[in-house]
Amino acid sequence: MTEKQLPLVGATISVNSLPDHIDWLLADQRDLEIPEPVFTPMFDGDWSHLKLPEGFSSDIIHADWRQVVRQAKDVLDGYQGRLSIHGPFVGMPLLAIDKRIRDVVRDRLRQALEFAQELGATQMVLHSPWEFFGGPFLPHSSTRDRDLVIGLVVDLLGDVLPVAEQAGCTLVIEGIHDKNTAPLLALVRAFESEYVRLSIDTGHAYLTHCQGGPPPDQWVRDAGPLLAHLHLQGSDRSLDRHWAPGRGNINWYALFEALQELDHTPRLILETAQFRDGAAWLAEHGYVR
Repeated sequence: MTEKQLPLVGATISVNSLPDHIDWLLADQRDLEIPEPVFTPMFDGDWSHLKLPEGFSSDIIHADWRQVVRQAKDVLDGYQGRLSIHGPFVGMPLLAIDKRIRDVVRDRLRQALEFAQELGATQMVLHSPWEFFGGPFLPHSSTRDRDLVIGLVVDLLGDVLPVAEQAGCTLVIEGIHDKNTAPLLALVRAFESEYVRLSIDTGHAYLTHCQGGPPPDQWVRDAGPLLAHLHLQGSDRSLDRHWAPGRGNINWYALFEALQELDHTPRLILETAQFRDGAAWLAEHGYVR
């Protein structure tokens, strides 16, 4: 993999943890993702043991989130890398049908975009609306629910996308349970906006691959120029582990071979508590720097 310069790898790091890793970020201006707007300011790689740093509310967007932004910007003085946030998704489905729920989701996403703009983030991660657990080729045909889902999501985000555009913040929709690339890519294309792109989570893609879907590298190839962001994490056939790369069963050679074929460089975000170990492993194997 020497055809072009190896990509830099970045990480998801909570604001309270930034001081411990700021030298690593600044040395090469690595990509960074801030997870605070999800619903809690600490991602520790294990959703069953989510914990809050001392002094922070679990409902940070509705609390004094500007204090969190100020804290982050103070630590990130001199940072010029590509900055992202993870948008809210817990209890915030893009596929909500009830009008009152849809209004709440819109409001929450607009608040997260305020956070992003104040912070200077230029991407916000959202979750795919599809939660179907069946085979990879059903039921998302045009005769079933694909067009309905796309229409509902496009309508829900209709008032949110202009806010994202004004903030210069691209919405990247992350594959979650998706076992077929076509519906999610059709959703991204339906917006006809450069401010809506695709995000791939390697652990999610590997899990759905074990259930009949395409492997992570095929997601890269199918997305092509629409791919703007990746969550890199290792997993096995059992759970969404969020292990460091090098642990689990993902074919990292195939993934980075596919990434080398792109004409652009998506953001590469290690979404694991062991991100420094993962970065070192990927670098040792010649995939990143």
